[in-house]
Amino acid sequence: MVLSAFAFTILNVFVKSLHDFSVYQIVFFRALGSLFFTLPFLLKNKISILGNQKKLLIARGVFGLISMTLFFFSLKFIPTGTAVSIRYIAPIFAAIFAVFFLKETIKNIQWLFFLLAFIGVLVLKGFENNLNTEGIIYALLSAIFAGLVYITIRKIGAKDHPVVIVNYFMIISAIIGAILSINGWIAPSGMQWIILLSLGVFGYFAQLYMTKAMQVGETNQVAPLKYLEVIFTMIIGVVWINETYTLWSILGISLILIGLVFNIKAKK
Repeated sequence: MVLSAFAFTILNVFVKSLHDFSVYQIVFFRALGSLFFTLPFLLKNKISILGNQKKLLIARGVFGLISMTLFFFSLKFIPTGTAVSIRYIAPIFAAIFAVFFLKETIKNIQWLFFLLAFIGVLVLKGFENNLNTEGIIYALLSAIFAGLVYITIRKIGAKDHPVVIVNYFMIISAIIGAILSINGWIAPSGMQWIILLSLGVFGYFAQLYMTKAMQVGETNQVAPLKYLEVIFTMIIGVVWINETYTLWSILGISLILIGLVFNIKAKK
């Protein structure tokens, strides 16, 4: 999980550094890089690329594309660590959606932790005057669609291979990203090629190691470690791309993380 968090961190910071490129072009390269792993895997293991539940697979791909695009947009306006912490509210929206779509229940204590996380967002916006409202809205919308991704994957269940699910997401993202980036396309040069193509590599291994962590460890033990991504991102953001965080920012982000970690503990 620590390796996964670090890989996600590098991905986030690389996206933030690609400020000259449109979000859609970044989405295209992010998806293209991962397809180098998913497609050969499916072909080698003779797993159907089309899958079994095509409508749900397409829905997961579309929700994932929207969430990723909105998150990348948020990075254009607010510090990376702030955007990541707000996006991680997604499990809260997933839990709420699960009540309606999967008939699941939420423990009373979980509502308290949900409220704590949202108070963290309010602290970020209410007391951190330097934060761009548009960026916060993008990050929150990204979290909502990420919540829909979780619900869709739960609906798919074990009826489709995990790599098939990811492959749908990457193919849809690559196609839509390519189409939307045509008008504003900027030809990469030098190191830009390496950074753009590495987005998919870091994204793939981040997902791979997160999955392995969930397979071999107790969820309530390893899941909180994924929030190390926020801490890693803040540190690298300050050192590498000169981002700044006020005490109000740190307090807001801390409240979000505390609420999410205790929610995982409560769900056990």
